[in-house]
Amino acid sequence: MHPPYGARMSLSRATRLQPVVEMAEKAEREAARQLGHCQGLVGQAEAKLGELERFRGDYQQQWISEGSKGVSGQWLMNYQRFLAQLETAVGQQQQSLEWHRANLEKVRAVWQQRYARLEGLRKLVQRYIDEARLAEDKREQKLLDELAQRLIDRGEP
Repeated sequence: MHPPYGARMSLSRATRLQPVVEMAEKAEREAARQLGHCQGLVGQAEAKLGELERFRGDYQQQWISEGSKGVSGQWLMNYQRFLAQLETAVGQQQQSLEWHRANLEKVRAVWQQRYARLEGLRKLVQRYIDEARLAEDKREQKLLDELAQRLIDRGEP
């Protein structure tokens, strides 16, 4: 015996949605992978900026210790030139970090959208499954009620 039309309809809707759910799962997994990759890039950019800033601090400490001893004009020019290059590198790395952070937020937004879509589809499929289960339960209850009524009509206990 087949389930009633309502149960079949809900199950078939859930079944028809399965490829859509699978595509949404694949899209969400890809977005999550991209998110993880971008988080790694932000971490790398932060680490590189930290290294440059530490190096700059160490270099400035060198000036303090060397400067107290007295330095040549050539040493001072080389120091200033290299410090300017370090400042440029720090500034470029700060810009790179800002870009990676902004990109991370864009990728996070895409992942959140895909995750929300996937969750919505899963809830819809579950609703269809629940509807089919409820329709099947009602059908079974109706059959049991009809059977009980027949037994009563026949006078059987």
